[in-house]
Amino acid sequence: MRITGGRARGIPLLLPRGDLVRPATDAMRQAVFSSLAHCVAGARFLDLFAGSGAYGLEALSRGAVGGVFVEKNARAADFIRQNISAVCKSLGRDTAGLQVVTADATLVFPGDAPDLIFIDPPYERIPALASKLFARLDSWLTEKPDALIVFEMPGELELSPVGWTCVKRLGKGARQPTAGIFRSSRASP
Repeated sequence: MRITGGRARGIPLLLPRGDLVRPATDAMRQAVFSSLAHCVAGARFLDLFAGSGAYGLEALSRGAVGGVFVEKNARAADFIRQNISAVCKSLGRDTAGLQVVTADATLVFPGDAPDLIFIDPPYERIPALASKLFARLDSWLTEKPDALIVFEMPGELELSPVGWTCVKRLGKGARQPTAGIFRSSRASP
């Protein structure tokens, strides 16, 4: 698994052995960032259920200025820190403005509201957490209604969170990963 684009393209990402994380595929990340290209440079991000940190690190490689990775598993969080170091070294920058928080992604939204939020939870947990997570994000993002949420989910799942519009769906097919790009209904047109 590697960074697929931007200035750190090709940098390998370390992953814990076993099924501790289910990282977003290279193809999915390429599709997401092709769709987000106009709003990544200069953005701050929040990567929830970060796993390997792939979504946030892709954003960093493509011009995001910083962000927060939230991962509950301490071992996976250690791998994220190693991946941050490798990507930052390739970019010729320090790790300032990047933070790894070891916590439950459904309970903590650290710092100021970001421009981009990546959510890639374990698929089996999505039905139980999606509506609650979107509701919490809605109240947290009142100062930043134009923030975009990228939510990775299986292709057979449809999400229609109250107060949010899916402006684009990437990927296709049941049992295949897809990503919905959501915008608050309060966002400017």
